[in-house]
Amino acid sequence: MTTTVTVKVYFEAAHRLHNPAQSDDWNRRVFGKCNNPHGHGHNYVIEAAVTGEVNPETGYVIDMKDLKAVLNRVVVAEVDHRHLNIEVDWLSDIIPTAENLARTFYERVAPELPKGIELASITVHETDRNSATFSNS
Repeated sequence: MTTTVTVKVYFEAAHRLHNPAQSDDWNRRVFGKCNNPHGHGHNYVIEAAVTGEVNPETGYVIDMKDLKAVLNRVVVAEVDHRHLNIEVDWLSDIIPTAENLARTFYERVAPELPKGIELASITVHETDRNSATFSNS
């Protein structure tokens, strides 16, 4: 039997939704105010859910502080207080929507987890009302 553990970490960043393969008019119509050439900011929340067996010696699937440390090291340290389109090399080729951020963060976090711990999903909350979840299932 497996158990799911979920933690949240936070960061603040700016981004611009813009597809360089499309015209400026197309980008303005599709992305509206999110296409501001100077970007706009969010107070993001990343929610990571992992699954695994509970260790009978500790009662943990994973120590939550260790999971948060992975998230902070491979994602938050790179994106916090940055313009995602301009200052984060590994995001430069994507449109930084919540959907794309969730997938990209998942791809960075999954290989960093200890053996026996599987990343079930990453959810990126862009606002209190808007989020996207990526899972590899």
